[in-house]
Amino acid sequence: MQAVPTDQLRNIVVTGHSGTGKTMLCESFALNMGAINRLGSIEEGTTLSDYAADETERKHSLNTSLIHGYWKEKKINIIDTPGLLDFHGDVKSAMRVADTVLLTVNAATGVEVGTDTIWEYTREYYKPTMFILTKLDADRADFNTTLESLRDHFGTMVTPIQYPAEEGQGHHILIDVLLMKQLEFSPDKPGSMVISEIHDLYRRKAEELHQQLVETVAETDEELMNRFFEIGTLTEEELRSGIKSALLTRTFFPVFCTSPLHLIGSERLLNAIVNLCPSPIERGPEHGYCSLMNDEKLLQPDPDGPTIAFIFKTMSEPRVGEISYVRVYSGHIESGHELIDVQTGQLEKLGQVYTMLGQKKVPVDKLLAGDIGMVVKLKNSHTNDTLADKGVECRISPINFPEPVLSSAIIPVTQGDEEKISAGLHHLHEEDPSFAIEHDVEFNQTILKTLGETHLDIIISRLFNKFNVRVEVTPVRIPYRETIRVSASAQGKFKKQSGGRGQYGDVWVRIDPSERDSGFEFSSEVVGGVVPTRYIPAVEKGLRESITEGILTGYPVVDLKAVVFDGSFHPVDSSEYAFKIAASMAFKSAFEKAKPLILEPICSLTVQTPDQFTGEIVGDISSKRGKILGMDTDTRFQIIKALIPQASLSTFHHSLTRLTQSRARYHYEFSHYEEAPVEIVNQLIAEKNSEK
Repeated sequence: MQAVPTDQLRNIVVTGHSGTGKTMLCESFALNMGAINRLGSIEEGTTLSDYAADETERKHSLNTSLIHGYWKEKKINIIDTPGLLDFHGDVKSAMRVADTVLLTVNAATGVEVGTDTIWEYTREYYKPTMFILTKLDADRADFNTTLESLRDHFGTMVTPIQYPAEEGQGHHILIDVLLMKQLEFSPDKPGSMVISEIHDLYRRKAEELHQQLVETVAETDEELMNRFFEIGTLTEEELRSGIKSALLTRTFFPVFCTSPLHLIGSERLLNAIVNLCPSPIERGPEHGYCSLMNDEKLLQPDPDGPTIAFIFKTMSEPRVGEISYVRVYSGHIESGHELIDVQTGQLEKLGQVYTMLGQKKVPVDKLLAGDIGMVVKLKNSHTNDTLADKGVECRISPINFPEPVLSSAIIPVTQGDEEKISAGLHHLHEEDPSFAIEHDVEFNQTILKTLGETHLDIIISRLFNKFNVRVEVTPVRIPYRETIRVSASAQGKFKKQSGGRGQYGDVWVRIDPSERDSGFEFSSEVVGGVVPTRYIPAVEKGLRESITEGILTGYPVVDLKAVVFDGSFHPVDSSEYAFKIAASMAFKSAFEKAKPLILEPICSLTVQTPDQFTGEIVGDISSKRGKILGMDTDTRFQIIKALIPQASLSTFHHSLTRLTQSRARYHYEFSHYEEAPVEIVNQLIAEKNSEK
């Protein structure tokens, strides 16, 4: 297969809330372009883009997948993305390399949480965006209500290009107010679009929407505005040109209509992709960071320029190994090409280069600037890495993945599998950087931070399916601490005689409370040589060992100062060992007299939520012993700032998801320690006693 010139390319990402018909829209595109000869089925697991075993089992897209085809002599790269919020890492990686976003919206359910979230991604990446209303053949489909919802959420520049003549069962006619034509489709038949004049029943509404379209497009360009004032309208060609320019500047967001399951609207949408969506050249240069000083530079999509390619997704396949999805931003890539990983300096020699049709790999001679494809078996390069010609130090700015917030600890079902778990998680993280792996040294726990419960389930499932290792989820242990309220002193005397040389150490130790987060401090006030200087380090060692495991609950002791101020010794029987034991005895006695208390970690919490859920969230935070610090407003969202015990965060994730139907987002970080309430102290003491 020959390389496709840059100006003949269209790079599209299809995204939207779960269940809005993304996969079937991609399937209908592939059928109309002749890439497949029959429409696949999600229920039967036969679609092009949902081919992985866990996707066919769950009947949901869980990975980015790439398909391509040709329409009107243009190559269209289409990236299908997951809709579940737990897999929005793939959404962001795909959007990073696409030139246009198709944001699908279910006409029966309207704007959903995924719609809002993905809109924020389009703003972050400044991508041309088109709304695609799907499932207009559903019983509860409502074009007008959905359109008003889109405008309420995203502004008045959201403008329909089409509207359905009828909705619900029997829907098969679209009125196109850009073409000012009626489009009739034979359901389930590709290539069946018939263009005719608009029926009198629909003409009045069509003229009203056409006028809205003309005025909205004219507002995006001064020249078009002057033209509109001169003659009162714009030609179809002027409209098309104005829409294309306004898409690039995000001043216009067209709305198209489809019912992908029955191939209604897909053919027209392909025409729109070719005629309205920008090629890589029209989209413009990419921002790169060049030289050791990270100077920003504009990288032109020039096939004759130096090669600069970006890895936006890494996956592994049985019998194939690791595969890397890449977009070429400058120059070209081909089999045998020797490139440098700009991040690591490692040399990578490319094997066969492919373009993808779901899981089918189509070999290509080369991929030119602007194109998207795949290479196999790179040695050391992974997601977010830039490959470039030797001597080229430019790198593409990395994907900013969503922050994982749900923490879960995992343990092996079979002892001795720790190394297999570590290797498997490392491999999975290269495929999916949107989850994080942490090792808690204090409790020797492996902690996964994921985007949600389904994300966690998939990681655990893939650990077993790919690496044959089973793990169980266990609660994340909370790093409580012990400290004291008042000063106290005590003697520790260790005396042992069992024939021959004995053991003797005697010290008086005072412990004083110190400021929060000050840790532990040791000093000596011994005078007159009652404790020889050579034994003072042993006393300090005994005290430092004592604070690693507190008296009340076994958690480390913090925020105190220990002072050795008196004692005695035996010229023969004293030893460093004896004084270390004596110091630990003194510490225990003094600690019990110093009114000890338990400290719990407190986190600062920020919640971004639609206004209607504010009351429920505030109540939930308060019920979890949280303290509301204040609230701010950010456009359509309320920002709640609070302090909450770390122990409450595990249940907070679930309740926030339930209360807001996943519409709220949150972030937390450690803030400080403060005294734990009596019920928590009693619970921890009871747990320690039960362990004994």
